[in-house]
Amino acid sequence: MRRIFIIAGFLLITFYTAGQNLHEQVQIRRTDYGVPHILGENLKAASFGLAYAQLEDRGAKVIEPLLRAQGIYAKYAGEEYIEQDLYAKLVHELTESNYNQLKSETKQILEGFAAGVNYYLSRHQNEFPQWYYQAFTAVDVATVSNFGGIPQASSARDFLKNLEQKKKEALANADVGSNAWAFSPERTKSGKAILMRNPHLSWEAGYYEAQITVPGVINFYGDFRIGGMFLIICGFNDHLGWSTTNNHPDLEEVYALELDTTRADHYWLDGESLPIERQLVEVEFKNGSGSSITTKEWLFTEYGPVIERSGGKIYIVKTADWMNFRRGDQLTTMMLSKNLDEFRQAMQMRAISSSNYTYADSDGNIYYIWNASTPLLTHEYLGDTVAHEVSASSQIWSQYQKFDMIPQLTNPQGGYLQNSNDPFHLTNLNEPIFLDGQPSNYPEPRLRLRSQHSLQLIDNNKKFSLEDVVTMKHSMNALAGDRMKSELIAAMRASTDNEIRTAADHLEKWDNTFAASSRGSVLFYEWFWNYDGLVNRDSLYSVGWNLDNPTSTPYGVHYPDSAVKAMRMSIDSLNSWYGTYDLTHGEVYRVRRGPVDVPVGGGSGTLGNFRVLWFEMDEDKKRKVVGGDGWVFAVEFGKKIKAYSILAYGQSNNPESAHFSDQAQMFADNKMKKVAFYEKDIRKNTIKVYKPGKE
Repeated sequence: MRRIFIIAGFLLITFYTAGQNLHEQVQIRRTDYGVPHILGENLKAASFGLAYAQLEDRGAKVIEPLLRAQGIYAKYAGEEYIEQDLYAKLVHELTESNYNQLKSETKQILEGFAAGVNYYLSRHQNEFPQWYYQAFTAVDVATVSNFGGIPQASSARDFLKNLEQKKKEALANADVGSNAWAFSPERTKSGKAILMRNPHLSWEAGYYEAQITVPGVINFYGDFRIGGMFLIICGFNDHLGWSTTNNHPDLEEVYALELDTTRADHYWLDGESLPIERQLVEVEFKNGSGSSITTKEWLFTEYGPVIERSGGKIYIVKTADWMNFRRGDQLTTMMLSKNLDEFRQAMQMRAISSSNYTYADSDGNIYYIWNASTPLLTHEYLGDTVAHEVSASSQIWSQYQKFDMIPQLTNPQGGYLQNSNDPFHLTNLNEPIFLDGQPSNYPEPRLRLRSQHSLQLIDNNKKFSLEDVVTMKHSMNALAGDRMKSELIAAMRASTDNEIRTAADHLEKWDNTFAASSRGSVLFYEWFWNYDGLVNRDSLYSVGWNLDNPTSTPYGVHYPDSAVKAMRMSIDSLNSWYGTYDLTHGEVYRVRRGPVDVPVGGGSGTLGNFRVLWFEMDEDKKRKVVGGDGWVFAVEFGKKIKAYSILAYGQSNNPESAHFSDQAQMFADNKMKKVAFYEKDIRKNTIKVYKPGKE
């Protein structure tokens, strides 16, 4: 039976790719550090080559999202995956029913990626668990991008609670997100626009650096998330580029509708009794040595899915992501854009429901948009707290806020744009965005320390080269040190604890940076988190943030006694772990990747670091990087593209690969590699050329 399964699977794979010969229509060139440059005769072939290259480098990480999209995990891995599969099957069915609405170019890309995966599997028969050898389709690839569009919750209360909690966590966690800059020609030494992209995510997030080229059609360099074509894509082509930063807009509302007690599965709206639609999903799951089948019935209305049915009511979620299956169309259009007008037209598709977009182009334009498919509400906005009881369809939102109402800036005074995950208002201090009659479901102004650090670096009259931008991006200053150190030292010197008073002298010599060579940062870092754990995050500072002084507040230490207590805890911990608190930053904070084990500078955005890194404690109590800066690029636009990039954790996740750790030292040294974008540079830096299957 097992043998039959394997043979049948490969027959299906062979059938799927038969007659296409896509492997003959694409060439993969690997340059230094293993970056793949995919040269295809058409979009389908280029996408085929990208999938093949991803599998070479990331293996199972490419297959797993596609398996989840098919909803077959429980069949092979057990009943713990039943709920995941029930959801995946629903998303897959809805994606399939909408697939033919996609643009031809989008479908070519999806179909090519699926074919590339299947071709790789057909040639590497013993590399993965047997059940990974499925025949994947374009719908599977498209489904990977559509997870999250259908709300899941056991009740309306749970849904709202989870939504509110996620937004609170996003506000509290200043590390998860990104930095972005754009500079107009007036602010650069070359007279050309510059864009910088700097995401902060886990080093397991799956960024994949690559270039896809189809002569006369597309030449795009950027990040392609593992296992799918249309997750978060940022990068640049010959004419323009863009970056994203998370913005967490309001996208959904919960409504309560009265059930019709005289008719089964009906509800009242506009005085009519309307049917609740049902969709039954079935999944198979492993049950001991055999298997079983389970089903789930999903309930829908034309306004959105039903998340609860109780107390004579149904509770539905109306979300901007509901039945929104054209994300791939929008990203394809963006990648093919040649100027700002075309890019803006792509953004007006509204298929991507969130994220700030920061843009620059070879015409010298820079552009920012707080992209959000925010509902145009017909009722009072109450946040994520209650379900709105409605009896008429006019009470349920049906349109987004108009595109022209979305906060955006084009070529602003001062020649710069920046975003570090705070709202749009202070993207540029010369042209703050304060809307007349701002919609109630837009965010209030906020400017946390990482954003203030960003503005300190670029809100000036300096002109920058591309290399200057790379250097600035690695700024090691910690604004919390600037804002808190003097009051902290005063509290320490007032202590009766001799060791704490001695530590005050140590801190006074600290340069307020988290550079690898900095001495004092280790103690301050440990103190900050202990202090944060003793008091309320909103009252750490004696003076909180306020809009009247947005770039100089907060400051001070609100609770001196708690601060001293936290210092005692910190000294004890560091002495226990390392024998002393008198350490350089790099003695404790490390990049550890394969054979590389080196000091690194950087730290938490909560403390105002711009070079954001997350760490976890290793067995020897040293802290190793596990997230934050990972894939970064800086690009200058003109008649010729000039760019630098870094993928800290390398192209491959295989420890045996030469490209597992070959960028780690460069990353720790605050450097970036030069991007090979044009054919001349690609050929000059090529270390391997091959067609898929003939490597």
